[in-house]
Amino acid sequence: EADIVALVARAIKEYGAIDLFVSNAGIAVGGGVEVPDDDIRRLIAEIEVPLNLEMAATEEMLAIALQLRPRACCLVPEKRAERTTEGGLDVAGQRDALAPMIRAMRDGGIRVSLFVEPAKRQLEAARSIGAPVVELHTGAYCEAEGAARRDQLRRLQEAAAQAEALGLECHA
Repeated sequence: EADIVALVARAIKEYGAIDLFVSNAGIAVGGGVEVPDDDIRRLIAEIEVPLNLEMAATEEMLAIALQLRPRACCLVPEKRAERTTEGGLDVAGQRDALAPMIRAMRDGGIRVSLFVEPAKRQLEAARSIGAPVVELHTGAYCEAEGAARRDQLRRLQEAAAQAEALGLECHA
């Protein structure tokens, strides 16, 4: 336990804070792991660090986020039987559905990020609907080898530069 306390103190000293990230918040569709709502409520009540939820872009999850008020939410696509996210949100194609969700969370004091493919069209759509943060999907980079991997890294670097030019905070 002393090692953990020392590690946390070192991380806070070096980075200024530690956030808690809960992936698969709420009800999972298919075979994925889920974190029950009661566990999230308990975390919010008992921890002293900001809580970030990764969640599907659904009305059900929006209601949960607005009730629990975590520090931040990252909206991700969710497909049946998916254990991990296998691609980014189609923000450009789902603009009309996502914009009111983002507005509601921002109005509720929740910082919103969108998990997207590293593509200019998706980044521009994220900016146009008011998302302040994007998280780039790195799956193609992780799966590529050799020259293809270098190409995917360049794609991620270009997307990060595009996000910065659009005024988006970018994570990968």
